[in-house]
Amino acid sequence: MTAPAVLDESPAARRREQRGWYWYDWANSAFPTTVLTVFLGPYLTSVAKASAERDGSKFVDVLGIDMEPSAYYPFVVGTAAILQIILMPIAGALADHTGRKKELMGAFAFLGAAATVCFWLVSDGGYLLGGGLFLIANVGFASAFVIYNSFLPEIATPDERDRVSAAGWGFGYLGGGLLLAVNLGLFLNAEALGLDGDLAPRIALASAGLWWGGFTIIPMLRLRNRRALPREAESTGQAVGRSFRELGRTIRDLRRYPLTLAFLVAYLIYNDGVQTVISFSATYADVELKLDAEVSIAAILMVQFVAFFGALLLGRVARTYGAKRVVMGALVAWTLVVVVAYFLPERSAAAFFALGFAIAIVMGGTQALSRSLFSHVIPKGKEAEYYSLYEISDKGSTFLGSFTLGLALQFTGSYRLGIASLIIFFVLGFVGLALVNLPKAIRAAGNEVPEKI
Repeated sequence: MTAPAVLDESPAARRREQRGWYWYDWANSAFPTTVLTVFLGPYLTSVAKASAERDGSKFVDVLGIDMEPSAYYPFVVGTAAILQIILMPIAGALADHTGRKKELMGAFAFLGAAATVCFWLVSDGGYLLGGGLFLIANVGFASAFVIYNSFLPEIATPDERDRVSAAGWGFGYLGGGLLLAVNLGLFLNAEALGLDGDLAPRIALASAGLWWGGFTIIPMLRLRNRRALPREAESTGQAVGRSFRELGRTIRDLRRYPLTLAFLVAYLIYNDGVQTVISFSATYADVELKLDAEVSIAAILMVQFVAFFGALLLGRVARTYGAKRVVMGALVAWTLVVVVAYFLPERSAAAFFALGFAIAIVMGGTQALSRSLFSHVIPKGKEAEYYSLYEISDKGSTFLGSFTLGLALQFTGSYRLGIASLIIFFVLGFVGLALVNLPKAIRAAGNEVPEKI
């Protein structure tokens, strides 16, 4: 491998690249908001149910297995999570080894966006096509995001990273929220607009792919590869094989960085609580608080836009108090949110909106500042590989919170006690993060300790 290429790293050049980097958060946020949060689950389930009814059966055929139509989408989501866990480290290792971060990020992003656009083709009897497209789109989304995150330590100095990460995350909430607002308006007024049948959800799903792919062009024009490419050309098979070996070495070498591993474990625990609260908030509103679907939809939109300001606010606070303290403060706030959720009265939309507002303020900052904190404890040249492990902690750990919530429901039958059980994740995550000596972890990884951490 040749030495790293010398690039113009003037403040003006860095700011230009940072602005380009923000646009990918804007682009890809269309997928989790429009596709994952709102439209795909209900639509794909309805397609599966219609297929079963047309065949006069209670089940649909999934690779030779008779499956309840309502179980089909959770099955696909679970399969996608397994594929993500397998493929994200490979994508990260390939990006670090080949030096073609920008090209690989673009390839995965455009692959995922193209699969999302093709949801337009999913209609009568197309549940298997929809499931296959979701697997491709989800793998593309996760793999591109791993590489996208790994650009952060390259485009921002240690003292800039909290601000840059928070700005990118906030910009993403704004972009995802804008498209979701348009699509929800389209869906809720479908009859008046003459969009009969399944046209409205198909338009919404396809639009997310167009948004994602179209705005990805901007970061592709602005981002730059830092590492010089190998002088000797490698075949794709050779590059993948060498990347596998590099990944194996990285996982073994993680033992040399116990504080980095300790941060990952703490993040896995408290992020599991965050993701579980987000995932089950709409169900909690429906089952326990007896609120209408329109209230949940309005709350989702409100959270998207307030989270934009929340991410920027906590990023600014981190400049004064340091990212670690701010994240720990946010974990205290998450604990209070769960406690308050237990006492929310039934049918009180105002109380639910107030809680959603509080969640939005801390949600973006928790995620953005955790991302920037992790960037400091990664050895140079291993950014994408380490961020693949970070994303596995993000994408692959939510089952712990879901399992805890499920056990609480199984033994108590109460969603209030189920939500309250999640306090343990924020308490343990707080303790775990407090015990990590971040300056020592940063120096151990060979990096510069920022003024505020």
